[in-house]
Amino acid sequence: MTASLGSLLNRCATGAIAGIAACALMAAQTASAQSLIRDAEIEDTLRVYTNPLLQAAGLRPEDVRLHIVQDPSINAFVTQGQNIFMHTGLILEAENPNEIIGVLAHETGHIAGGHGAGRTQDMQRAMGPMLISIALGVIAIAAGAPQAGAALIGGSQAFAMGDFVQNTRTQEASADQAAAQYLEATGQSGRGLITFFDRELRPYEFRLRNAPPWMITHPNASDRVEALRAPIAASANYDAPESPENLRRFQFMQAKLYGFIRSEGQTLARYPLRDTSQPARYARAIAYYRASKLPQARGELDILIAEDPRNPYFQELMGQILFENGRAAESIPYHRRSLELAPGQPLLQVNLARALIEANGRAGTEEALALLADVIRSEPDNGFAWREAARARYERGEEPLAQLASAEASMTVGDYSTALNFAERARRTLPRNTPDYRRADDIVNFASYEVRQQMERRNRRG
Repeated sequence: MTASLGSLLNRCATGAIAGIAACALMAAQTASAQSLIRDAEIEDTLRVYTNPLLQAAGLRPEDVRLHIVQDPSINAFVTQGQNIFMHTGLILEAENPNEIIGVLAHETGHIAGGHGAGRTQDMQRAMGPMLISIALGVIAIAAGAPQAGAALIGGSQAFAMGDFVQNTRTQEASADQAAAQYLEATGQSGRGLITFFDRELRPYEFRLRNAPPWMITHPNASDRVEALRAPIAASANYDAPESPENLRRFQFMQAKLYGFIRSEGQTLARYPLRDTSQPARYARAIAYYRASKLPQARGELDILIAEDPRNPYFQELMGQILFENGRAAESIPYHRRSLELAPGQPLLQVNLARALIEANGRAGTEEALALLADVIRSEPDNGFAWREAARARYERGEEPLAQLASAEASMTVGDYSTALNFAERARRTLPRNTPDYRRADDIVNFASYEVRQQMERRNRRG
């Protein structure tokens, strides 16, 4: 599992669980950094769960991106167009794959309904009454009625939010009903949607009922559950069982997250030594590796690889353990095997590339750069690939290209000042009128503008 710092996530985005706390109207447009994680296995599982739902909704799976947010809260949401974000807390709290698939069906409903774009329009429309209320309050104060003016200004947010949340509640209910339709269309039960909402949302309902109506962006949990219960109970697939493959993927996904996110003690409590199932061994191997207990980690993984030598993610984990314990050369066969078993997987390509560079230096850069170029073609914003490309270029003595790759890596995380620095240095020495020179020039122009904007915002706040 690889971690990276993500860019802006709009916390007032359309979401399945995001209505427990209110979002202020103005704060919905401000930046808030979140920690995103990349993991080939978990991303593949979520993709397998989501693609049939997207197709049932008339959407192209390749247009929708899935993101994993390392956050213990139980949440999922859609933002910035066709992007679905899943919190690790939700994945760990789910009791079966059908519950996760139900949430993904709900988020698909938001995308198919165009709720992300509609949410922005709703916020802009709600600004009108708020600004009018503020203006009337200022006029009242100037006319000698300070109490009336203060009331108008103080109530301006409530006026705006009242209109805004009415639309968000409608959208949430619409996404719930769409989810039931997509689950039915794909031959899956909707029971997971009911059980998840019942277990995870109902306990918080008393808080919502005591909140001002203009702060509640989602329908009450009981209302949502009851509105879904009848169509789901009437579904022809109500009793459809979990597919063995979905269940297997779910168990490994939870085991992996548990091993990486929780402590060794917590992992061993959840997956005790007497549990010899593959997911339990997987979780313990990860926990031992994180606790720097290499022999125990390798012992569990040796058994897993012997039992299932064609699992690419067992091979990947062994390669990662060896690489991060200073044994890059030993890790190469495992990374190479993982990629043979899951060809074209970008994160596995990056793993092999960095092992080749670390173990072989300049001699490993030719193959590494070919792998990284393939990753960048499919994922131009893959910061890991750009950073390893920079390393490879430095190893080859190609400093201008290394600086350009470093600028690209900085751009992927929104570090515009660093991107500007590297791109300016690359532009000074790259041959003019070449694609690399033009790209460096583009980054200089874009990053310069962003840096100026950031400085102006800081000056206004100061």
